[in-house]
Amino acid sequence: MVVVEDSDDEHIAEEGQEEEEEYMHDEPEGDYMWPDVPAKKREQYAQEVAAIREVYDDEPDYDPAMVGEYAEDIFEYMQKLEEQVMPNPDYMEAQNEINWEMRQTLVDWLLQAHLRYHMIPETIWIAVNIVDRFLSKRVVSLSKVQLVGLAALFIAAKYEEIMAPSVDEFVGLADNGYTREEILKGERIILTTLGFHISHYCSPYSWMRKISRADNYDIQTRTLCKFLAEVTLLDHRFLRVKPSMIAAIGMYTSRAMLGGDWDDAFVFHSGYTEEQLIPGHMWLIEKLNERGFHRNYLVKKYANRKFLKSSTFAIKWARSFFDGSGGAPMSLLSEDQL
Repeated sequence: MVVVEDSDDEHIAEEGQEEEEEYMHDEPEGDYMWPDVPAKKREQYAQEVAAIREVYDDEPDYDPAMVGEYAEDIFEYMQKLEEQVMPNPDYMEAQNEINWEMRQTLVDWLLQAHLRYHMIPETIWIAVNIVDRFLSKRVVSLSKVQLVGLAALFIAAKYEEIMAPSVDEFVGLADNGYTREEILKGERIILTTLGFHISHYCSPYSWMRKISRADNYDIQTRTLCKFLAEVTLLDHRFLRVKPSMIAAIGMYTSRAMLGGDWDDAFVFHSGYTEEQLIPGHMWLIEKLNERGFHRNYLVKKYANRKFLKSSTFAIKWARSFFDGSGGAPMSLLSEDQL
């Protein structure tokens, strides 16, 4: 999978997981999280959110399945974890044979494989996180980059799915381009390189469900948000953005497209003000307007009636944003209209 010999494979599996620097990337210096705002501004945002949470009257969730009495503690724990599994957003600078465009192609292919086996949403997020974290630490040749993605999806499926596809099915996914042994060896190298830290990652979907309480789980907003959130998987700029903020950006953009506002309820449940989300909102619109973006499999996936043709709607809205109409609110087709 990576440009190392078998002896290196054995070496990284040794007790203590000692790794040679020539195969590792240096960790980024300082704070590489986005947005990188001055401490004073960060404090201002925190105060604004705290002020809203102080006075906002949130109705308790009486659904036992939602374990409302533990929700606050769970999300506080998730907030601590999400920064621990962030990849190096500049890892491509140390790669020799691959680039960001190739990463986008790989992720779009993984989305197709993910849908083919009807895997749950969290699986693809874990897989892409594994790919980015692994590439942050190891230099990979062009001929092996698809194997990295394949092994990452294999790991994520085994962790998240009730009935995960077999290794032989993953061989078929790559049209027999890699053998069963290569996939299993890739799995071993990835897990060892990442120190078996897989479960620490919390996808934006967890945060999306939390934020959706603000509009009583509106189906149109959530469906559109799911598409927009997955668009961020294709855009390497969002490697700097925490999953909780990706969910908030997706929800904010969905609300803007459908004519909603970002009121106190959304600030309360997301923990982000409108000012914090506008830059990421603009990144999303830029990505939707990117030349050739409509050719991605992700667009085809969400053009299906099952997803209310949300990709068609979002791209149309994004184009109107730049053609002079300023992105006027539009209506997403309801299930009755499809």
